[in-house]
Amino acid sequence: MTRRLPPLPLRPGTLGSVAAAALTLACAEFVRSGLYAAYLPQAGPRELGLPLTAVGAAWTAHFAADTLMRSPAGALIARFGLRPVMLAGALLSLAALTLLPLAHHVGVLILIAVVHGIGFSAMWPGTMNLTADAARPGYQGRALTFVSLTVMPLVGGGFLLFGAVAGRADRWPYLLALGVQALAVLAALAVPVRGPRPAAQPQEEPAPSPAPEARRRVALRALLPLLPAAFMQTLTLTLLGPLIFTLAPHLGVNYWGMVAVLVVGAVVAYASLPLTGRVADRGHARLAVTLGFALLGLALAGFAAAPPVWVLYVLAVIAGLGYAFIAPGWAALVTGTLPEGERPAAWGALMTVENAGTALGPLVGTFAFQRLGTPGPFLIGAALALLTAAGYVLFRRAFPGRRGAQPT
Repeated sequence: MTRRLPPLPLRPGTLGSVAAAALTLACAEFVRSGLYAAYLPQAGPRELGLPLTAVGAAWTAHFAADTLMRSPAGALIARFGLRPVMLAGALLSLAALTLLPLAHHVGVLILIAVVHGIGFSAMWPGTMNLTADAARPGYQGRALTFVSLTVMPLVGGGFLLFGAVAGRADRWPYLLALGVQALAVLAALAVPVRGPRPAAQPQEEPAPSPAPEARRRVALRALLPLLPAAFMQTLTLTLLGPLIFTLAPHLGVNYWGMVAVLVVGAVVAYASLPLTGRVADRGHARLAVTLGFALLGLALAGFAAAPPVWVLYVLAVIAGLGYAFIAPGWAALVTGTLPEGERPAAWGALMTVENAGTALGPLVGTFAFQRLGTPGPFLIGAALALLTAAGYVLFRRAFPGRRGAQPT
């Protein structure tokens, strides 16, 4: 007997459109992570004659432009559609990259980074909104998590590849960046102008469309409870990012031992997603996020105690399971809270706040490490995770309740 494969989380006929948007985003992320995090820190002083501080300022300027422009990018998507905005963003990023060999002054490099950040800002809002529109009913959390996790390896891939070729004296790394970004432009041409519309309900009379001001007020009321949650969770999840391998010897493991701990957590997270995504999509999104942050807080508190090495793997399992609840739970919570008509602009604003938490997380983590030693980042992370979980419990009325059974 052959086992029936689970259905894709996307509606029939939408896979190509979502794949085009995801490819556009993946190529843009590949170039960004490789260029600013790996290539320029090594090749910038040699190729452009600029100090490392200039490279750091360019990365900060790029990240700030991306963060600040995500809300306007979402508004532009709502008004003009997905393809024009994502295509314009990809072209603007390509134009910025073509000017990179001219950046022999710190001001020019920062200007190029800002233009690149403005172009990049359309990628995540566009892809996530299209995926949410294309998801099968009851599969929004799983669809968004699947697309996000598909893109994430390209971030690491760009970092590793550009880091490996940064020592070359020829133009190959620069041409690689241009080629991958040009592929993003071509992929953006296949993105639809508008996402698929929800299936019609023939038994119901269509409700009259509210006025634009009324729609904006409804969207704002739905958005406001999500803003603190968006900031707190990205702050919590990025707090340990730059410290992972610095903390490894203090936990009694070497580089490869820490890699093994991370792999265990990642495998558990990926393997658990079908189950945790089903929980989130069946009307329990808030519960999934709450449980996820409670598990993450428990794991981080365990790491702070510097337990025996074998316990680290147990804690990695708990942390991986926590992330497996957080990712689809948050995606389902956002799509279930934000009104569909105003979702692109509202989601753009939400991503701005998420980026702010992402930017601040490593700063908080390193500060805690300097002040409190090895347990510091884990204790602060555990406190933030448990505080976030408590917030979802205390302010549960601000989020949608259970909606009844959804497709599995």
